[in-house]
Amino acid sequence: MDTVIAVVITLIVTAMAVYLLTTAYHKKVAEAKIGNADEKAREIIDEAVKTAETRKREAMLEAKEESIRVKNDLDKEVKERRAEIARSERRVVQKEENLDRKLEAIEKREAGFAAKEEEINKQKALVARLNEERLQELERISGLTSEQAKEYLLKTVEDDVKLDTAKMIKELENRAKEEADKKAREYVVTAIQKCAADHVAETTISVVQLPNDEMKGRIIGREGRNIRTLETMTGVDLIIDDTPEAVILSGFDPIRREIARIALEKLIVDGRIHPARIEEMVEKAQREVETMIREEGEAATLEVGVHGIHPELVRLLGRMKFRTSYGQNALRHSIEVAQLSGLLASEIGVDARMAKRAGLLHDIGKSVDHDMEGSHIQIGVDLCRKYKESALIINAVEAHHGDIEPESLIACIVQAADTISAARPGARRETLETYSNRLKQLEDISNGFKGVDKSFAIQAGREIRVMVVPEQVSDADMVLLARDISKQIEAELEYPGQIKVNVIRESRVTDYAK
Repeated sequence: MDTVIAVVITLIVTAMAVYLLTTAYHKKVAEAKIGNADEKAREIIDEAVKTAETRKREAMLEAKEESIRVKNDLDKEVKERRAEIARSERRVVQKEENLDRKLEAIEKREAGFAAKEEEINKQKALVARLNEERLQELERISGLTSEQAKEYLLKTVEDDVKLDTAKMIKELENRAKEEADKKAREYVVTAIQKCAADHVAETTISVVQLPNDEMKGRIIGREGRNIRTLETMTGVDLIIDDTPEAVILSGFDPIRREIARIALEKLIVDGRIHPARIEEMVEKAQREVETMIREEGEAATLEVGVHGIHPELVRLLGRMKFRTSYGQNALRHSIEVAQLSGLLASEIGVDARMAKRAGLLHDIGKSVDHDMEGSHIQIGVDLCRKYKESALIINAVEAHHGDIEPESLIACIVQAADTISAARPGARRETLETYSNRLKQLEDISNGFKGVDKSFAIQAGREIRVMVVPEQVSDADMVLLARDISKQIEAELEYPGQIKVNVIRESRVTDYAK
């Protein structure tokens, strides 16, 4: 036990001794390290101090060098500025010297100018005196005062200027006319190329086909009463000759011929031909023709594209389908003039719709010139005024044959279009118009006598049939009336052969059995 304790104690003592030795060793090592660290620290501090002093000296040297450089730069700039100022001063001094020299030169020139001006004034006075002497000498030689000479000179110059001006105006007018003619031809050619119209030559007869030759006898009737009634009601001459299965209706008024044709065809279809039936069919035919006239007028306005025309003017347009001028259908002529007027107006930039309207209505007077006194122009103007057409349209209608001066471009366009339509090859025949005028004159002469109800020129103008009012003309008066009409026709008309005057007086009493 004591041994163990001794061993333990020995061990403890040994451990403590080892600990103490170890601790002493570590302390010595630490002290040695601390001594080394302090020495190194002192070395570092010394080195830092040395480095700082070196850097300080270097910085001071750099600062001195920079200050020296800046000072040198400033000195250099100052020297340059001073040199520039010196140069500027020299330039200013030089300019002042130049200005002084210029001022001296100007003063010398002014002095010279003053002398020259004085000399010029002397020369002017001398020239004025010489000019006055020259004028006096000229007046003495010519025997004219200066005012008279001036007037003579101005008159001479004025005459020369007038002559030159007249020549120039004439040349300009000729050139303008040439250009205008060229442009007009272009417009007209363009319009004609764009407008295609057919030309229908109207005749004075219509042919009605019969189912057989026996129908001719029924149309003539007992003692010719049927044919007389039909001729009296229609004013058309029925020619029943050897032509097989045909009856010829002769008359220069196409409306009457159309009424007679329709009535006769209806009678042939119906088969009952007697005076009462003839009157009934003629009345129906008249209504049909009136309807046809209205429809033709409406179709014409639609074809041209003109709207808003008074219905009565539309009806009168339709009547023109049965009117001819030199063999040219009046309605087709009016439609063609309207189309040409619209095309020409479009070419020169005028209102095409108004031009078409004026062209369509320009011959409206021809629809009733058989029934009214006056030229177709005046009748047309009166109709347009009556149905509230514009002043422009009225002027175009009145001026289309040059009776008055046109007041607008549209009136001139209608004149040109009317001439184009009439002058186109095949459009008109002079002989037919002359013939129609003779027939119209025959009727006008007969209608001018008192007591005449109506008259019809038939047989191609070889006969005039005059219907009188029974209450105003007696049987004895009929002989005198026929003689007077014949004498006036002989005095006023020129015609081949002879003209038969038939005066018809009819008294009719009608009653009804109930």
